[in-house]
Amino acid sequence: MANRGPSYGLSREVQEKIDQKYDSDLEQRLVDWIVTQCGGNLERPQAGRDNFQKWLMDGTVLCRLINSLYPKGKEPIKKISETQMAFKQMEKISQFLQAAEAYGVTTTDIFQTVDLWEGYCTSFLLDIYISNIIFCKLNIMIKTPFVPALGKDMATVQRTLMALGSLAVTKDDGHYRGDRDWFHRKAQGYQREFSQEQLRQGQSLIGLQMGSNRGASQSGMTGYGMHRQIM
Repeated sequence: MANRGPSYGLSREVQEKIDQKYDSDLEQRLVDWIVTQCGGNLERPQAGRDNFQKWLMDGTVLCRLINSLYPKGKEPIKKISETQMAFKQMEKISQFLQAAEAYGVTTTDIFQTVDLWEGYCTSFLLDIYISNIIFCKLNIMIKTPFVPALGKDMATVQRTLMALGSLAVTKDDGHYRGDRDWFHRKAQGYQREFSQEQLRQGQSLIGLQMGSNRGASQSGMTGYGMHRQIM
């Protein structure tokens, strides 16, 4: 983990705006759900954004969470390794992101690895160089391009977890655990099916956006060039 000093000027202003998006009340709700959903001996983190980040940063909790939403034997992440190696932890985060997207979370709701690993890009690449690890392994470890960021954006992590919880409640497949009021159900599309006869009848109708020909009449109209009879 790299040491990072305080931010100044524009960097500090940007980081303060990012921090303002973080919801402490939502943090507690997400922790309650993750602990309930994962079960077992999962320990709760202490309150606070930094503690929440450390709790999720190695990827183990995230992998256990997504696996718990699937039936036994069909988990998307077959093996969750326990390791302190940075690139292995980032690989687990990448596996979670891929599994969450496959579960149905939209791409716009998916956070990036750097949102959990803010400020560690330089030391991470240095460790790879010193250990003579092939740089192309980054393609396996990281789903999204890994670029230095101004600061961690844990609000996007919260958004991803909220979207995941809402999907789990909406699917209602028996794998969700916890209070259903913690998340909103997503709106479901209503697909209607029409017979061929109904489709043919619809082709003979004039759409309202094109106007209407009902009530049209030439009654009272005079020929071209003639005076209009007012009285």
